[in-house]
Amino acid sequence: MRHLLDTESLSRDNAIQILDTAQEMSAVGEREVKKLPALRGRTVVNLFFEDSTRTRISFEAAAKRLSADVINFSAKGSSVSKGESLKDTAQTLEAMSADAVVIRHWASGAPARLATSGWIDAAVINAGDGTHAHPTQALLDAFTMRAHWSQLAGTPSVGGDLAGMRVVIAGDVLHSRVARSNVWLLRTLGAHVTLVAPPTLLPVGVGHWPCEVSYDLDATLDAGVDAIMMLRVQAERMDASFFPSTREYARRWGFDDARLARLDELKLKDTIIMHPGPMNRGLEISSSAADSARSTVLPQVRNGVSVRMAALYLLLSGEMREQATPAPSNAKDNS
Repeated sequence: MRHLLDTESLSRDNAIQILDTAQEMSAVGEREVKKLPALRGRTVVNLFFEDSTRTRISFEAAAKRLSADVINFSAKGSSVSKGESLKDTAQTLEAMSADAVVIRHWASGAPARLATSGWIDAAVINAGDGTHAHPTQALLDAFTMRAHWSQLAGTPSVGGDLAGMRVVIAGDVLHSRVARSNVWLLRTLGAHVTLVAPPTLLPVGVGHWPCEVSYDLDATLDAGVDAIMMLRVQAERMDASFFPSTREYARRWGFDDARLARLDELKLKDTIIMHPGPMNRGLEISSSAADSARSTVLPQVRNGVSVRMAALYLLLSGEMREQATPAPSNAKDNS
């Protein structure tokens, strides 16, 4: 496996391999000297056509902890803002002998285009493309879940999957590449996934995804859940009214204080609350829920560095298990 472009084509073996390697990498962050020489002499380029803070910094920290040289490339203030194409940018990076390109792009399918075009001889990692995929976010979410449930069971997480776990993903599914990537990865790892959203924030074709769909968050919680992932309402991608008001949205689909208390009433003491960030406090999640002992928001950020270290290491060392090349996935914005 040469690139990491999505989770739909990621095999269970490769997913488990990344998660197991991330478990080993997590120990590096606890050392006095947080460095490994694994990628010394390699060059990793962070190629970001969309603004980002968490993802870019996380990839930068991951590469530097592996002793790689890092080049941060932002579209703003670069030749891209003057009209330079993705092809020309890629060929510039090829001339710089980049070993890996971490790309975030506003257009769905851009990382796949870069990986298969022949413009560049480098490993490509998708750091988010349009509303299509965000594989390392899904992997760090799965890593966080696996670590939590392994700790509860008192068993090692290495080699394990998420079989039988009930995961709810709620909110703006329509515009969320995180939701798409999580649905496919969690299915691969054996979890049962339910999407909860207003009908207007569900994509066309969601009935063909490997998950259940509900419009009632309270009923879904009452049925039992091991993890609830709240999605950010992406107002910047909305050019129409997808719900009556923010107050109505928070009441029906936000994880508020009442729903936090409801978990205790249902005796779901081990249920965790997740969010990929950044959060709209008071809209899709209350401050009490975000800051509660159930929240894994900060562990997700911390685990993101370990997972991205694992992905970079496995791809650049050539140790990622080979798998058959999958058929191209549908990368249309609203599919």
